[in-house]
Amino acid sequence: MNRVAEIKRTTRETDISLKLNLDGTGESKLQCSIGFFTHMLDTFARHGLFDIELEARGDLHVDQHHLVEDIGIVLGQCFAKALGDKRGIMRVGSCLFPMDETLARAAVDLSGRPFLVFDANLSGIPLLSLASGAQNGGSFQIDTVEDFWLGFATNAACALHLDVLRGRSDHHKVEALFKAAGRAL
Repeated sequence: MNRVAEIKRTTRETDISLKLNLDGTGESKLQCSIGFFTHMLDTFARHGLFDIELEARGDLHVDQHHLVEDIGIVLGQCFAKALGDKRGIMRVGSCLFPMDETLARAAVDLSGRPFLVFDANLSGIPLLSLASGAQNGGSFQIDTVEDFWLGFATNAACALHLDVLRGRSDHHKVEALFKAAGRAL
């Protein structure tokens, strides 16, 4: 079975090309100008054993919302397309993932009924990086994480529950959620 999908999406705000292999080895080739988010997509691919090739550009002079959300939409569309009729899959999966002080949980049902429950208790304060030359001052708008997962769940047509059971660092909370989601899928 060849569970591969490729989708290109161009809007006034973004230009995204994504290729997904569900039966990969966790390799990723990511071209996205948001360093922290690229790191999250890489960990998602590695922990889910998905191969992802992404080229993404957006109106970062406005903010990161459009690009992050649209990548979630396209990734969800690729999941739905690659799964096809879903024959032979385990429809439901879950993962409890510890990362230092953080414990995150992901549960997914590839039911065809899109829904997102997102309870991460994020601060809403942008994450900052000291990386020199990074766009947007090396920051990441933490509130876009939920937008990404909503776009993904809606377009993958899955019920997705993402919870942080405990944690202090927003970085660890978000990273544990991406890793847990990859493993649950």
